[in-house]
Amino acid sequence: MAPVPASSHNSLLLPTYARAPIALERGEGAWAETADGRRFLDFGAGIAVNSLGHAHPHLVKTLTEQAQRIWHTSNLYAMPDGEKLARRLCEATFAERVFFTNSGAEANECAIKMARKYHAAKGNPERFHIITFEGAFHGRTLATIAAGGQQKYIDGFGPKVSGFDQVPFDDETALKAAITDETAALMIEPIQGEGGLRSVPMRFLKLLRELCDEHGLLLIFDEIQTGVGRTGKFFAYEHYGVAPDIMSVAKGIGGGFPMGACLATEEAASGMTLGTHGTTFGGNPLAMAVGNAVLDVILEPGFLDHVAQTALRLRQSLAQLKDHHPDVIEEIRGEGLMLGLKLKTLNTDFVAEAREAGLLVVAAGDNVVRLLPPLIIGETEVAEAVARLDKAAGAIEANLKRPAAE
Repeated sequence: MAPVPASSHNSLLLPTYARAPIALERGEGAWAETADGRRFLDFGAGIAVNSLGHAHPHLVKTLTEQAQRIWHTSNLYAMPDGEKLARRLCEATFAERVFFTNSGAEANECAIKMARKYHAAKGNPERFHIITFEGAFHGRTLATIAAGGQQKYIDGFGPKVSGFDQVPFDDETALKAAITDETAALMIEPIQGEGGLRSVPMRFLKLLRELCDEHGLLLIFDEIQTGVGRTGKFFAYEHYGVAPDIMSVAKGIGGGFPMGACLATEEAASGMTLGTHGTTFGGNPLAMAVGNAVLDVILEPGFLDHVAQTALRLRQSLAQLKDHHPDVIEEIRGEGLMLGLKLKTLNTDFVAEAREAGLLVVAAGDNVVRLLPPLIIGETEVAEAVARLDKAAGAIEANLKRPAAE
């Protein structure tokens, strides 16, 4: 008999998640399966984490081989695979320095500390404030919930960590007014993920770069969800022609293995000297092996072109879906294979109906449903996903038309 997922009333896990009543046991490519044989087309990818799908042969082989050699050594010793991965990341981006972490929140913590330390090392410790933007999500640590600024994540955890000044999204006047002699950096997601797949306009990102150069600030891009091929470029900043000074990376870079990274220019990282930051597990041999394996695939000539082409096909199909279901779908958002359906009905209801139709999607803020499929999908998966979204939207419409119970 197949194991049954623990219900919320008998689970010993902290009840901080409203977990769906399915337990995925195995997967292959864009498909995941429960122990009792239910198959789902996975367009959530573990919240944009499984960039190469489930059980990718190259990742499985690499991790298995590394697991038979050595798992952990700590950062007290040289890390050849880490050096290799850092070099590859720098060669493919603006960056000149890399610090490896275990998660996106830790990558953002490193970015925040780096920005503050940069100014302190230059004799300006009062410059520690970082300007962020409404709707942002930067993690769940005390510092990163303060950076995100969403009250629902801050409430109940004591005073908000100081040094984060939040301004409205895409508001040039408010941004300029917020910059003071205490400002160290501007921090933004090129596309807000949790905030509802809102893309930052190109002119606004260019303005951020100009303001940073004018005021001696550092520009931080949080590319935890947008990075590593998700938008059809290696990193989303490439679409805009605007390079940051510091960039946080996670999710897709490990292809499902927990890892993150903080990338920076030599200048931005200049304050991070011996002993200023550290991690026990970050950069461990397992993570570095998998990270290099992910780049083997992502940076293969033609791979990102395939992502961009597939994304265009999916977006066109979603536009047709919107036309077929105007009472359910209001707008298509996002870039590449980081797309969102802004809904006129409750997004959690749509997520549940999609799951009933055998499709896994992820809710986001602003009543949006996110589509974050593995980057390896093709025409077959796009057509199947759209058919299942059509079924989910149809079910929502049927519920809208059903008379209310007496």
